[in-house]
Amino acid sequence: MDVRIESFNAEVAKVEEFLHKEYAKLQTGRANAALVDHTVVTAYGQKQELKAVASVSVQDARTIVIQPWDNGILNQVEAAITALDLGTSPVNDGSVIRLNLPPMTEERRKDLVKVVHVLAEEARITIRQQRQEVNDSIKEEKDEDLRYTLQEQLDKAAKNANDSIETLMKKKEEDVMQV
Repeated sequence: MDVRIESFNAEVAKVEEFLHKEYAKLQTGRANAALVDHTVVTAYGQKQELKAVASVSVQDARTIVIQPWDNGILNQVEAAITALDLGTSPVNDGSVIRLNLPPMTEERRKDLVKVVHVLAEEARITIRQQRQEVNDSIKEEKDEDLRYTLQEQLDKAAKNANDSIETLMKKKEEDVMQV
């Protein structure tokens, strides 16, 4: 396979990984550690991700438990979680922070579906741009047979990428709308 097509496939993989991470951050009504994993906490004089300074676990369908490895930063972790604006207040019991997520309303679910669609469209746009860049370099190819073959491979890879994004989007949409 041509280096340009392999490069395109590598970019597609990055886009799909990014979409997975963004979808994981969306609150679907069920507790998910990814909702808070990437929260930035100011601790020990520097900014760090929450997962670097605390253990994050899911206690039940609506409760996330955050246990800092050092109780001295409990208040900083609580402040960072509060700043996320997840529609709930963290409960600090002195050793762990509990985050009780409210049940999702139908309106909120519909808003989240719109966000899911926007993220999928952004991914498609990125893939389209990458495809265009590779296609431009393929058009410079002198050998017409090679150019045609490469364009076919690129089109097939782009279609597979778009199908994959569509599948991810539909799966997440179902997940969000599930009560």
